[in-house]
Amino acid sequence: MTTLTEAPAPVEERAPERKPRRNWTPWVLLLPGLLWLTVFFLVPILTSVSASVQTGNYDDGFKLTWHWANYQDAITKFGTQYYHSLVYSLITTVVCLALAYPVAYFIAFKGGKWKTLLMALVIVPSFTSFLIRTIAWKTILADNGTVVHTLNSLHLLKITTALGWTVGNHVLASPAAVVCGMVYNFLPFTILPLYTSLEKIDPRLHEAGADLYCSPFKTWRRITLPLSMPGVIGGTLLTFIPAVGDYINAQLLGNPNTTVVGQRIEDLFLRQTNGYPVGSAMSVVMMVGTLVIVMTYIWRAGTEDLL
Repeated sequence: MTTLTEAPAPVEERAPERKPRRNWTPWVLLLPGLLWLTVFFLVPILTSVSASVQTGNYDDGFKLTWHWANYQDAITKFGTQYYHSLVYSLITTVVCLALAYPVAYFIAFKGGKWKTLLMALVIVPSFTSFLIRTIAWKTILADNGTVVHTLNSLHLLKITTALGWTVGNHVLASPAAVVCGMVYNFLPFTILPLYTSLEKIDPRLHEAGADLYCSPFKTWRRITLPLSMPGVIGGTLLTFIPAVGDYINAQLLGNPNTTVVGQRIEDLFLRQTNGYPVGSAMSVVMMVGTLVIVMTYIWRAGTEDLL
């Protein structure tokens, strides 16, 4: 008895798999930015770190001797300047936020067809030189000016003098003048991110809050503020980071008792023949301290939308 066996099914030949071609376009587009950051960011930082552990002077040259005592001098001898830089920048950030939020809120929700013009009015003063804008505050806060006359009439200068923020009946050459200049110069950096964040909020959410019998303040606290937090965080960072390193306002509007880190670094770099290493150490300490504060702030704020 014969049995029939089925013929094996033909095996399909598969074409050899082709390796996907690597797309180099993103890397080519990224290359100019990487080169820029390497030349103007990474190299200066490494140079500062290297200079911070050197010894010598301008005449004989500086040598890398791993002199870590420069950091001890940078921290122990200039504690007052670090304190001033931190306090002035924090107060500036808080005041800018308090002033910028209502402005950004009004432009975003009440500006209507005037939004572009209102934002232009916020940005246009920044087209003027930072130095000129700071010098202008010497005229605004002059002893014979309207601001000082009004403050004297309201007897507010007695309070600020008691707190150590002004000197007698003068506002110039005081911590208050320094903060005023910093707030004016950095206020647009707070308004712009806040406006961008607020403009993304759907106005119908406010109407829904009103329909649910929420007061305007409760609607702002429960809806607007949480949704605008990326703008709050971004605006405060864009204000705090340049403010903590600023020294022009302290130099032009302050006095010898309001010196900040930037002024001391300038003195060490330009006016002392052997101050370059300690000045570099101060710069490194300032960068690391600012980075720690910023990263802690972002972590505590928990705003992933910033990234």
